[in-house]
Amino acid sequence: MMVSKAFSEQKARKWLWIALGVFVAVQIYFVQEMIAALFLFTGIFVVCALVALVFYLVDRASRWGLGAAEIQAKRALVVAEEISKKQLRRPRSEPAQ
Repeated sequence: MMVSKAFSEQKARKWLWIALGVFVAVQIYFVQEMIAALFLFTGIFVVCALVALVFYLVDRASRWGLGAAEIQAKRALVVAEEISKKQLRRPRSEPAQ
C-alpha cells in the first residue's frame, strides 16, 4: 500500500506541475494576445486620428479660401459699381449716329 500511495502522490505532483505549466502558458498567451490587440487598436486609432486631422485641415483651408474669395468678390463688386456709374462717352462728344 505504501508503494501505491507514493506512486499516486508522484502522479498527482506530476499532474499538478503540468496543470501549473498549462496555466502559466495560457496566461502568457493571454497577455500576448492582449498586447497584440492593444497594438492593433492603437494603430487603428492613429489611422483614424490622421484621417480626422486631414479632414479638419481640408475644412479649415476651404473656409480660409472661401473667406479670401468673398473679400475678392466684394472688391470686384465695388469696382464694377464704380465703373457702371462712370459715363461711357466723353462729356461734350457728339452722339453716335
